[in-house]
Amino acid sequence: MERKIIKTDDGSVTIHLPEWNEQYHSKHGAVQEARHVFLKMGLHYFLEQHSLDELSILEIGFGTGLNAFLTLLEAEKLNLKINYTGVEAYPVPPEEVKFLNYPETCQAQEQSDLFFQLHDIEWEKLFPISDYFSLTKIKKKFAEVNDENLYDLIYFDAFGARVQPELWTEEIFSKMYNALRKNGVLVTYAAKGSVRRAMIASGFEVQKLPGPPGKREMIRAVKS
Repeated sequence: MERKIIKTDDGSVTIHLPEWNEQYHSKHGAVQEARHVFLKMGLHYFLEQHSLDELSILEIGFGTGLNAFLTLLEAEKLNLKINYTGVEAYPVPPEEVKFLNYPETCQAQEQSDLFFQLHDIEWEKLFPISDYFSLTKIKKKFAEVNDENLYDLIYFDAFGARVQPELWTEEIFSKMYNALRKNGVLVTYAAKGSVRRAMIASGFEVQKLPGPPGKREMIRAVKS
């Protein structure tokens, strides 16, 4: 499948798949979308509800590493220890990673080595990237996630239901529900009715929230 590096509206880049008319991040701004959906509505919301100095995050769709990098920067800023697990069946190849300009567009040029380290480390092993952020990358399909009560927060960042509906089913969200600890939170950029219904059927309490620029709504789901 053809893949193109394109610039989004906030100056950051993403990977575009012309055959699907789909991309890894919003064309309206990759960085601002990730900050809104996963940091503001996910990480910061969770920390407002729970007083913790360490938490575990599962990302469904490690992809470009943008969400992991932003979370690493936030962990350093907050002096918060984060254990981060990224699941990805089809890793971004090194020849594309080198064109990802996230350290520059996040005003984090001094941490650019850490961004590339996220991609360079081996899969299936735990690596301390910094004093506050450790990463385990798991190469497998999302349907193969069978963890139970391990995570406080899930970043659900799969390709959209329009192109991969099998990733947005009750079966998948039941796996996410099981992977979360009690009161755990899942956030995603999606807001389709079918997605909300699949989450509710899996046991989640679901809330629609204002979306990032260019998208009216998103979803936050809580395991009660």
